[in-house]
Parts: sequence; structure tokens; C-alpha cells
Amino acid sequence: MDNPTINNIYESAANTLGLFSSPCLTKVELRVACKGISDRDALSKPDPCVVLKMQSHGQWFEVDRTEVIRSSINPVFSKVFTVDFYFEEMQRLRFELHDISSSHNGLKEADFLGAMECTLGQVGCSLTEMCSSVPLAFLCRFICVALQLQVTAEELSGNHDYVELSFSARKLDDKDFFSKSDPFLEIFRINDDSSSSLVHRTETVMNNLNPIWKTFKVSLNTLCSGDNDRELKCIVWDWDSNGKHDFIGEFQTTFKEMRGAMDGRQVQWECINPKYQVKKKNYRNSGIVILNQCKIIKMHSFLDYIMGGCQIQFTVAIDFTASNGDPRNSCSLHYIHPYQPNEYLKALVAVGEICQDYDSDKMFPAFGFGAQIPPDFKVQVLHLQHCIQGVVDAYQNCLPKIQLYGPTNIAPIIQKVASSASEEMHTKEAMEYFILLILTDGVITDMADTREAIVHASHLPMSVIIVGIGNADFSDMQMLDGDDGILRSPKGEPVLRDIVQFVPFRNFKHVSLSSFSCTFIIRVVMYICIY
Repeated sequence: MDNPTINNIYESAANTLGLFSSPCLTKVELRVACKGISDRDALSKPDPCVVLKMQSHGQWFEVDRTEVIRSSINPVFSKVFTVDFYFEEMQRLRFELHDISSSHNGLKEADFLGAMECTLGQVGCSLTEMCSSVPLAFLCRFICVALQLQVTAEELSGNHDYVELSFSARKLDDKDFFSKSDPFLEIFRINDDSSSSLVHRTETVMNNLNPIWKTFKVSLNTLCSGDNDRELKCIVWDWDSNGKHDFIGEFQTTFKEMRGAMDGRQVQWECINPKYQVKKKNYRNSGIVILNQCKIIKMHSFLDYIMGGCQIQFTVAIDFTASNGDPRNSCSLHYIHPYQPNEYLKALVAVGEICQDYDSDKMFPAFGFGAQIPPDFKVQVLHLQHCIQGVVDAYQNCLPKIQLYGPTNIAPIIQKVASSASEEMHTKEAMEYFILLILTDGVITDMADTREAIVHASHLPMSVIIVGIGNADFSDMQMLDGDDGILRSPKGEPVLRDIVQFVPFRNFKHVSLSSFSCTFIIRVVMYICIY
């Protein structure tokens, strides 16, 4: 294959996918609250949850969802959505409100209450803390009542570190007649305009005046906007099933004061009920709240890792199963057009051009699976190692010589890369991170083995990014992605961390501003920085 044709492939990939995508202007945090949710069930109040979706190429994709708040018609969610803001793009948002039954946490069996659509620019046009209250209309057959969905947008500062906090309490006031209080703790940040933003809400510890709440992690941006002296207000409540929680007490503090709980020390505050303080002559407090641990978690940037000597080892696996179609037929996903590269080539080049900059030898292990290879034409895994141009050449040269066959087994490829990652993890340096890019056109035939391989790989310095080529049903890929819940092995063992990301190529092939290659490298950065 001559160089002009190679250049055509690179140029086409760059033009189609936008290798130089628009830079992210800033990151924005979105907080959500609702007011006036109607009781649809006469016997109980709704258990609301808000799902945030973003539109990409005409389709809505879930970004994240809030926690479920039980028995609440005016919920204030502690979950914070973090999204990238691009000034020159219209980023459409959709906020969906669901009533999730206490016996189920999934959306499939939840009651859909309504939805509101807007753009990110409408919510946070000034990129400073602001409040945008947008009416959310019920889309229910029998109910047509307007409620308010309140979205607060705030630009993130430059500090991306997290803090891990562990709270407990002792001798809290008993608010229940027939049992002990069911306490939970809320932490609010006091803003410059004297308003407050909910930072975190702990779980409820039932029937306990000396609760120990679970350790939680929150960003310093969210906790105090990076200002150690910013006032924080903490409130302890006694949970009630009807949503009318009883106030136990409160106290004020700062992150500077919380830092006193570092290095194994504790910080304590008296929990005060102002009404009792005024009315009761001998009142001392309504209990003691204790911070048992304050641990700052440094979040390094992708550049920090690269400058520190981390090497990224990229491996590519290409699907050569018969479902791709005969490469000699122009309808085949593997068809080699003299001027227009196929989707496999576009995805390969778009990713490879970026990834090779972070690979010291710029040599990519490349696998082909599902093909019958001469001379005996048995199904084997085709293995070679080249620079990105060499991989392109080898791909095009092997197509006339092999027979597309099957099955679509990707577990052996994952296991192969996992073996290398395991060896690296046990070296003294451990300076390599492994990324496996799988290009495939359809349904996986060894799903059980693949799930087992992914669970094992989640303990290693590696991640798997699957690019779906063509228009097949990729529902199995979505399951591996973990978007519908925690991925588990056939034996029930959960993944240690989410290491799989599925990207359908069809959502990116007509994009100019939002680049497929940028999406890929963002996933790489994210995986390395959370490992």
C-alpha cells in the first residue's frame, strides 16, 4: 500500500472524527432539588430520583443519577453531577424524575413522573454559582401538575483533590417514644451570598443514639470551594418514614478545623438545638458529633502520571468474524475502498495516532480474532506487533488471505493482556498501564468467560475499551460497560472497579466538533487517574 493512500486514511479519519476536538472550557457541577411533587399514592409519599441525560447525535445517553430519597415531595439531592462545559457547543440536557419503589432501585420498574430539557448554557450561562429554576411538567395521563426542578450550576476551581471523612456521634437526643432515634447527618457549605449548598447526606443508622456513619469521599471543590476557612453547617436529624424528620441539633465548622482529625486524631463538636438552649436552663447539648478521620486524597492529572514516568501500553484487537461480511463485497464492514477507509480503519487510526504519543516504543500489539488462517484454515488468534502504520498495512494485507469465520470470543484477548498487566504489577517499578482496544461488530459468544476475565482484570493496571462497529445490537456490550449495574462474574464476584467502556462508533462517524478520538483518550485518562 503506498503512502498517498495511507495519507488519505489519516486525512479521512481526522476530518470525519475531528482529531483536534474543541477543548473543554471548564467543568461544571450541577446540584438538583425538586419542589411540589404530588402524592400519587394515597398510602405513601414518592421516593424520587433524578436521572441526568445528555444528547449525542440525536440520542439521549445517561450521564448519572441522584440517590433515591425516601418519602419526600420536596427532595434536595446530595448527589452532584460533574459535566464538561464547551462554550461553542449546544449541550442538551434532560432531567428525568422517577419514583422508585422502596423494594426496587432500578428504573425499569419505577414510575416515570416527568422530564425537563434545556441546554447546559441555559443552566450555567455565567459560569458562576447561580440558580436556574425551570418548570418540570408531569407527563402522566391523569395528573398534570407543574412542579419546580431547581438546578444550581457552579464552575469548578483548579483543585481536584478529594477528602475522605468518617463521622460518628454519641449520646444523641432520643426523639422517638417506642424506640431510639434513627440519626443521619447532613453537611452544608455556606456560599458567598449566604445561601447553602448540600454537600453530603449520610445514610440513616436505625435505632441508635451512638451512630457510626460510613466513611465517604467528597471533592474539596464541593466541600468548601477550595477555601479551608469557608463556613460549613452540619445538621443531625432523626429520620421518620413520613419524610418529616425531627431536628436533633447542629454545629458550625470549617475544613481547616476538620483537618485536625488527620494522623489518627479526632475532632469533636457539641450538637446544639437552639430552641432547647433558650428554653432549658440546664441544657448542655443534644449529643456529641465526632470526626474520626480526615484524609486528603491527592488527585493527580494525566500529565502528572506521564511526567512521572508512566508508560501506556496499548493493544488492539480486531474482529474477523463472518458477521462482518465478505471483504470483497462493498457492503462488508471490512471492505477496502481505494479512497474511503472503512470504519475499522477510521477507529484504528483515530485512536492510534493519539495513543502512540504516550507509548515509548510506539509499537502496538495487534490481535485478530474469529478468522480461519492458512494453510490449514483453523480458527486462531492472529497476533502481530507494529507501529500504527504497520498495523494498518498488516490489516489490509491479511484480509485477502484469511477467511472470516467465528465465533466472537474476546475473553482470550482480555486474558492475554491481563497476563502482561499482572506481570507488570509484580515488578518493582510497576510503571505501565495497559489499555485494550477491541473493535467488534456484534454479539459476544463467550459472555460468561468474558465477564470472568473482566472481573479478574479489574484488580490489575488495565482497562478495556470496546468500540462497536456497524449497526448491530450492542446490548451485551452495555452490560459489560456496567451502566445498568455492577458487572459480576458468573459466580457472583463483582468487579473491583469499572474498567470497561463501550463506545458505539456510529454515534461519532459524522461528528466534527465532538471527536471520537477525544472520547477515547478521555476514558484513558480517567481510568489511569482512578487506578
